[in-house]
Amino acid sequence: MSEFFEAIWHGEGIGDGGDLDEALQAFVVVKPQNNDWIEACAVEGANPRIERFASFDSYLDNQDALEVITVTPQMIAVAIEQLPV
Repeated sequence: MSEFFEAIWHGEGIGDGGDLDEALQAFVVVKPQNNDWIEACAVEGANPRIERFASFDSYLDNQDALEVITVTPQMIAVAIEQLPV
């Protein structure tokens, strides 16, 4: 089984992926109009993070995440830049 990653923004799941880069690209759904990720991530409660699970099944079974990855504005910006236009 492969790992599963869920992107979290303001405490809510906003997307997911089969790897870290794919999950980081999910942040495009909350992209600020001014493209200022530093400002957006600094908003109280934003707390962007990725939760890593052993598999999609473990996620569905509500098992605890194996790891919680704190996401930086730079990580988001780099991942979104890799999306096709």
